[in-house]
Amino acid sequence: MGFISPFFICGGAMTLEELLESTLNNMGYELVEVERLAHNKLIRIYADKADGITIDDCVLISNHLSRLFAVENIDYGRLEVSSPGLDRPLRKEADFLRFIGETVKLKLRVPIQGQKNFTGILQEVNNGIIKLEVDGKVLDLELNNLGKARLVPKL
Repeated sequence: MGFISPFFICGGAMTLEELLESTLNNMGYELVEVERLAHNKLIRIYADKADGITIDDCVLISNHLSRLFAVENIDYGRLEVSSPGLDRPLRKEADFLRFIGETVKLKLRVPIQGQKNFTGILQEVNNGIIKLEVDGKVLDLELNNLGKARLVPKL
């Protein structure tokens, strides 16, 4: 994400990610990911909603955030708002719960039985453990051991 600097909103300090998450949630969207590149002052935001995000949604979010950033004196050179795409990243437990039954591709931080990469059908999520069906076997994988997780697009 780059560097984190606090913003003082209503008397309390918030990171950029917290500010964006709160703002997007209030607008009816979900913050999927935020990237902040210091060298060209780019802020790139990936947002979603239950029935998918449209170009009009991206324009609405961009316009709103441009005004918010001006009010909050957030220094940036360029703002990009986008859909997370068909291969959307999964980060939070809520993401995994939302996509139960879908095919996902995972990369673990610490290998299990000598393997780090798995592709399978997400079966269940409970107490930080995801159940992933891979080749007819169900694996229990800890969410805190995930390095990356993405949906596999249905084409």
